Amino acid sequence: MELIASSGGVEVTDTNKSTTSGHEMVHLLRALVVQLDLFGANFAAQHQLHSTDVRALISLLDAERAGQPATPGWLGQQLGLNSASVTALIDRMEQRGLVVRERDMSDRRRVIIDVTDSAKNLGWSFFGPLIGQATDVLESFSPTQLTTIGEFLTKMSAAVEVTRGSQAPAD
Repeated sequence: MELIASSGGVEVTDTNKSTTSGHEMVHLLRALVVQLDLFGANFAAQHQLHSTDVRALISLLDAERAGQPATPGWLGQQLGLNSASVTALIDRMEQRGLVVRERDMSDRRRVIIDVTDSAKNLGWSFFGPLIGQATDVLESFSPTQLTTIGEFLTKMSAAVEVTRGSQAPAD
């Protein structure tokens, strides 16, 4: 299977290969990661954001969609940052109007980081077309194939997390 970008969107063509080896799949995945990284870097450059700010914004938006309160400690874990770096990050994002700090109503000692509507609109205006293209591509797969893709992505995320954890510097 080959994906070809065109002005009308993404075209999926069958290259008559019945199987793709594990190594070929890893190379395809790596190529996708590079493309997504470049896409995110373009967003960061256009809006004068640090790459960490973009990753933080994505993590915070994902947490909001999942209904998970995002605390500074949680954000630090997601990004692999210490508390001083998280504080500087949140300060930067707050100054840009991307996030606000709110006290947790159930535990006033705890701070929750909320993404502003302005940040959501900014992200959607840039990433929305890519999300639309991705949705179009996914609609070309059967429910069974989508289940397999979901399982693959979940297992790959877990594999990256395990490998990243085993390579973390010692404290």
